[in-house]
Amino acid sequence: MRTDRILADPAPRLEPTRPGGHEVPGMSRTRQVLFGTTTVAYAAIVAAVLGTSRLVRLDWQVMLFRPYKQWPQFHAFLDYFVVLGQRGPTAVMVAAWLGWRTWKQRSLRPLLVLGTALLLLNITVGAVKYGLGRLGPHYATTIGSAELFGGGDIFPSGHTANAVVTWGILAYLATTPRARRVLSVVSAMLSLGVGMTTIYLGTHWVSDVLSGWCAGLLVLLALPWFEPLISRAEQWLLVKWTQLRSRWLPTPVTVSPIAARSGVIPPRDAADDAPLLQPVGAGAPARPTAATATATATASRAAHHGMRGHIARLDRATVPAPGNRRPPHVERAAHPATHRGRGNQG
Repeated sequence: MRTDRILADPAPRLEPTRPGGHEVPGMSRTRQVLFGTTTVAYAAIVAAVLGTSRLVRLDWQVMLFRPYKQWPQFHAFLDYFVVLGQRGPTAVMVAAWLGWRTWKQRSLRPLLVLGTALLLLNITVGAVKYGLGRLGPHYATTIGSAELFGGGDIFPSGHTANAVVTWGILAYLATTPRARRVLSVVSAMLSLGVGMTTIYLGTHWVSDVLSGWCAGLLVLLALPWFEPLISRAEQWLLVKWTQLRSRWLPTPVTVSPIAARSGVIPPRDAADDAPLLQPVGAGAPARPTAATATATATASRAAHHGMRGHIARLDRATVPAPGNRRPPHVERAAHPATHRGRGNQG
């Protein structure tokens, strides 16, 4: 297993610049038309519920039909399938995927887009829920009534709107047109299935699901207007992360060379043992060896005496070893008395 990626410095993973080729969706003409159309449809559904129109009668007809009793064989499966619309489980799953995308793209934008979308969803859907206070089918009291302002929180459907936003974020953040088309179809099928499942289980009216689809789609269509804010938030978080990281991590200390420290003798190298005197700079005086000092002293004495009669002897003299202070041995000529003795014998 490779550990270089695990033990690497995590700082380069959060770069302020966004990698090239990363397309940010804009508020195109088509998106503006869809946003306006969805807004009108959402307002029409709210007005139909407030006016106890035919849509409310449809709600009661489906509720009294009780689909979960007509097809009980699907009940066990759909009890688990509807979890794909719950806020907690879906947010954890999508956040884990987008966290990997954040690490891969070296950008905080995927997680910031998800947080912005969920915040908008809570504000818009929550305001309508608690403003109208509609009761669910299992708590209805009057047949044919819209069951508004009864302290409920069922309109619009939170499961449906959350499924549209949570799974639609994956299509919104897709980096290629093909991936965006595929993920758009998958998210549409999941949100459609979650909405119909809530009707089957009897936890939501039909009008709740219709308004939930519109509320979730409006959040997705409005996200491009918040892209500048998301970009500024990303830059601000990166700056704060850099500042906190500089406080937590110790500052590296630069160690000066040993020779630059006062009172410390630098180690000897091979150049000090050379037999010849090496040239040195003006700031570093040379340390002559014993052999070099002896040769220099001898040359000075020879210059003082005018080089008289000692040149030959100096040429033949050998430089003593540094530890030997005895003068060099010089062969002397035979004593004249010896020759005179030999002559007297003859």
